[in-house]
Amino acid sequence: MNAVIQTPFSPALPPGAIGGPASWKGPQLAQRSDWIEQLQPAELEELDRAVAEHIGTGRDMADISAQTFALPTLGPRLARIKHDVMHGRGFVLVRGFDVASHSMQQTAIAYLGIGAHFGSFRSQNAKGHLLGHVRDLGLDINNPSVRYYQTNRALNYHTDSCDIVGLICLKTSKSGGASKLVSSVALHDALHDRRPDLWRALFNAFPTDRRGEVPVGMLPWFDIPVFNWHAGELSTIYAGQYIRSAQELFPEARRLTALETEAIDTLDAWADDDEFSLTMEFRPGDMQFVHNHQILHSRTDFENWPEPERQRHLLRLWLAPAQARELPPVFGLRYGSIEPGNRGGIITQSTRLTFSLEA
Repeated sequence: MNAVIQTPFSPALPPGAIGGPASWKGPQLAQRSDWIEQLQPAELEELDRAVAEHIGTGRDMADISAQTFALPTLGPRLARIKHDVMHGRGFVLVRGFDVASHSMQQTAIAYLGIGAHFGSFRSQNAKGHLLGHVRDLGLDINNPSVRYYQTNRALNYHTDSCDIVGLICLKTSKSGGASKLVSSVALHDALHDRRPDLWRALFNAFPTDRRGEVPVGMLPWFDIPVFNWHAGELSTIYAGQYIRSAQELFPEARRLTALETEAIDTLDAWADDDEFSLTMEFRPGDMQFVHNHQILHSRTDFENWPEPERQRHLLRLWLAPAQARELPPVFGLRYGSIEPGNRGGIITQSTRLTFSLEA
């Protein structure tokens, strides 16, 4: 097994606040709509033709790629959107796909086809799901192998273990379940200016619980700094719930200092503050793409409909763009490879990659 990574003594630090288009605040974006991309009739028709062609050829979902799922009209627009996600504000909401008029198979293929124009598909759990289902399975979060997306509980702000995470809303809940985003660059800049002691602490390596999804030869937790300054860019990797559960579950993991505990408590509090966060309500058919390295995302508690067929249901993609940013070597503890286009995801000894239309 790998040795525990200790807190680095002198990690690379940015020269100061970073700024730029990635450092936004929620109230500013709430007054704008340029982060919502409305699909046009001609683009939707092209998407339907691509879905019908895929089904007609008998190809598997595993065969979907930007090359096999050609979108001559929509594709160039998706390339521009992807650039904005990776080099601009860090997220987008694509609106206009009518899930009610498409079968689950058609919707999944359409979403995979659009996702393929962002990057390659990565495994989202130890079972190897490349097409994830986000819904309440009635599981107990106190079980150390359960992850928050399998419950109706609110998620604290976090990143997923991939470059880009995508969601498409199939059905909404009776109430709650709003998506919330915050710029980790804006949080970094605020901490640098207001609490430099906490800012510096977040460049230490924090033990983070893998929730039982342990790659071969690895510990049941990984040690990576929350803030990482590498190749002139800030890359954030964070799951506060799982940093705390690592402290509870693994006595061998490094103990956090009081300052580090205050740092993640403050990061959580500021992320959820109206000064920084942006809230959006999903409509059926909405597709959200988020750049994990510069955005933290969360979800509010929700109440489901009593009828199973009406209950909240989203499909999720973890994506690895071929032209992604350079990541520091320490990300290999979570991402496996750090090679752009071939990194991220969760692979254990029992993982078998699969696409499933069932949760």
